[in-house]
Parts: sequence; C-alpha cells; structure tokens
Amino acid sequence: MEPHIQQALETDRTIDITTIGKKSGEPRRIEIWYHHVGGKFYISGIPGPRSWYANLVENPEFTFHLKGSAQADLPARAAPILDESPRREIIKGILDKIAKDLTSDSADLETWVQKSPLVEITFL
Repeated sequence: MEPHIQQALETDRTIDITTIGKKSGEPRRIEIWYHHVGGKFYISGIPGPRSWYANLVENPEFTFHLKGSAQADLPARAAPILDESPRREIIKGILDKIAKDLTSDSADLETWVQKSPLVEITFL
C-alpha cells in the first residue's frame, strides 16, 4: 500500500463506505467513522440496528472510500466481531479515542458491547 494511503488510514476518521443493500441488492453509500485500534481497522456505531451493518453481514465485500488527507477507493471485506471478550477490548479502545465526541450517556461501555455494530476491516 502506498505510504500516503497508509498514513491516511492511521490518522483520518471520516470515510464513505459503499455496501450492497441487503434487501435491494443495490449499492448504498454512506459517510461513517472508522477506527484504528491495536493495529487493526474497525467500523462501529452507536448502539442500535444499522442498515450498513445488515448490508455488510449479508454482503461482506464493500468499498472503503478515503476522502480526507488522501483520496482512494479501497476494496475491503468486513467481518463481524461477535464474541464478547474481543468486542469489549475493541470497543473500549474505540470509546477511549472518541469519548470527547460523545455525551456521557452515549459512551456507556456495557451498552456498546451489548448493542453496537462492530466489524473488522480487511483490505483486499
């Protein structure tokens, strides 16, 4: 991977992703945050059901669109993180990084561990 792309992956936060709709089969592009924790990349979100997550569970291959310090469309695959122990560690790392952007009510670790979507990203 080119150095400027690698640097952007390690420092940026806001991206777009294009998934394939679970019901429609059509491409769906949204803006979302991603997280670099423990040398790996993740997408998560506030607790609750999310269409992007349902789309990635159904069709794990997607496009990860860098649009900040570098621009690139990276083919990727999502793997849901379902086991509680790794979820807790990863989500704690995410919350530690973004806590300043959340209200105290929306940053409850237990709620996130139990109810937040979480996928690990592998670049293809």
